[in-house]
Amino acid sequence: MTALLETRGLEAFYGQTRALHGLDFDLHEGSVTTILGANGAGKTTTLLGAITRGGGREVLDDIDRVYGHFPRLKERRAQQAGTLSGGEQQMLAVGRALMLRPRLMLLDEPSFGLAPLIVRELFGILKQINRESRVSMLLVEQNASLALELADHAYLLETGRVVMSGPSTEIREDESVRRSYLGY
Repeated sequence: MTALLETRGLEAFYGQTRALHGLDFDLHEGSVTTILGANGAGKTTTLLGAITRGGGREVLDDIDRVYGHFPRLKERRAQQAGTLSGGEQQMLAVGRALMLRPRLMLLDEPSFGLAPLIVRELFGILKQINRESRVSMLLVEQNASLALELADHAYLLETGRVVMSGPSTEIREDESVRRSYLGY
């Protein structure tokens, strides 16, 4: 597999406090990679570090493709974005990103604040987008179980360090990792 994003020695500081301690990670073309960890582990900081290292978008896509993934948005097309429900706003955010024909989508806690049924629907659509359009995804998510279902590869952070990485199926099935880090 071709690496779409390679990060080596990623560090971050908040004042004098070191948040990331030289992280290395890869994201392969057409794959979904997740970054997991507790609050304060450095997940979002890692995502922000990846943003500063590249990405590309060029041509607008036909909005019908977005409506195909999110028919609810077609029903609400005359409605202002700020008046949509939380789940519909997340769908809109993903739809807007898709219109740019991305090779890579960076997703920071897409399940946050959403009802479980909407989260399942959204993650199903993300999986479909990845499989059909080969859009790579870097996913930061606290819902470890769901993230590991979607991802091909996972990195587990603890206090700004990678403490484990590997295929998501292996991490999901490791009983000691589930109990110690993932809370299920």
